[in-house]
Amino acid sequence: MADPIRLAVLGAGPGGYPAAFLAAERGMDVTLIDVRPQPGGVCLYEGCIPSKALLHAASVVTDARAAAAIGLTFDAPRLDLDRLRGWKDEVVRGLTGGLGQIARARKVRYVQGRGRFVDAHTLRVATEGELTEVQFDAAIVATGSSASIPPPLRLASSRVWDAEAALRLTEVPATLLVVGGGYIGLEMATVYAALGSRVTVVEATAGLLPGADRDLVDVLAKRVASVVEGILLLTSVDGLAETDDDGVRATLSGAAGTEERRFDRVLIATGRRPNSADLGLDTTCALVTARGFVEVSPQRRTAEPSIYAIGDVAGEPMLAHKATHEARVAVEAIGGEPSVWEPPVIPAVIYTDPELAWCGLTETEARTRGLDIEVARFPWSASGRAATAADREGLTKWLVEAGTGRVMGAGIVGRGAGDLIAEATLAVEMGARLDDIRLTVHPHPSRSETLMEAAEAFYGTSPHFIARNHPRTP
Repeated sequence: MADPIRLAVLGAGPGGYPAAFLAAERGMDVTLIDVRPQPGGVCLYEGCIPSKALLHAASVVTDARAAAAIGLTFDAPRLDLDRLRGWKDEVVRGLTGGLGQIARARKVRYVQGRGRFVDAHTLRVATEGELTEVQFDAAIVATGSSASIPPPLRLASSRVWDAEAALRLTEVPATLLVVGGGYIGLEMATVYAALGSRVTVVEATAGLLPGADRDLVDVLAKRVASVVEGILLLTSVDGLAETDDDGVRATLSGAAGTEERRFDRVLIATGRRPNSADLGLDTTCALVTARGFVEVSPQRRTAEPSIYAIGDVAGEPMLAHKATHEARVAVEAIGGEPSVWEPPVIPAVIYTDPELAWCGLTETEARTRGLDIEVARFPWSASGRAATAADREGLTKWLVEAGTGRVMGAGIVGRGAGDLIAEATLAVEMGARLDDIRLTVHPHPSRSETLMEAAEAFYGTSPHFIARNHPRTP
């Protein structure tokens, strides 16, 4: 029998470790390389998982405060910062430790260190006090991304945070400036506001979450505005400087001119950049774009035939679940299968309170491109389940192709939107018609029912909501 394919995976995040595990199951000889002690990457150590743990804590605090409206009054929550931080870290240790056990069970060789290509078939890994060379037949680059901080905001100070520093939860500052109204900024603003910080959010564009549909964002923006001290749109931060009283002075420019404000801490959440620098890719034929993304084919293969790239480093969207699915494509391609990356839809979720999720075509994109689409909406004010949970400000919408009713996209804002969007993603993936959603029996009362109700409202058959648009014929 032929010797097994020697596969080296550089980066053990949500793209790297699934690739390594699948390749091992396929009989490859796998080496997984990462700087952390266990698999998991930024997502498990410093991103998706710790942020969701803290968002859960924030949700508990918010629910306790809001319960007075339904006749339940609790004492004010008392924050044990050490215990909250410890619980968050326990979650991370449990998940990453479990991945380490799976790696050993699948006989994946794990090398802790920083890897760099020497040539098209060799990686040199800087481990503790020594260099280890890893020879491979094929390699997958899955090194992810890191925070991108604009030059004017690069102040070398413990008072200025990136997302990783914010998730360490070393303190709850009295005042916090969040620079960036995207998903990272809003998630962290939600957490720190719930824990007691007076939060100000600054966003350079005209609205929060640029790229998401405004009718969905409006619901979220209203809630965020009720828990933070201020949201400054069309405003930029031109500079930061430390103050003598352990704070930061921020220079803000907006429609009203330029002003300076003092904050205890500043969180920079202005985006992320791919981790492609200093990987030694210049010793191979692999190409890197001006933005730092590694160029790949539909099989995730670079211009160097032996090297593949997946996840954040291989292009947008920078989402963990996108990396995981790319991992399968790359491993199958390395194994000689005719696998290509061609997903018709990738869902996106903002895990704020309320959550906002969408998939496929957005209404904004459709209008910009001049596409002939129709929109079906169902407000959660008409949902029995939302009413019983005092959660009536949500909205569910479908975007369909005019004339055929074929589902092109969907958007949801409300509690649990991140779970509900999976059904919509499947509908787009399968090319379902809105009538298929209408005729699918959903449990009552449930939030998932709003997907069916939106479809019924589109056809004028909803028992709970009359749409403004003229009823269609199924």
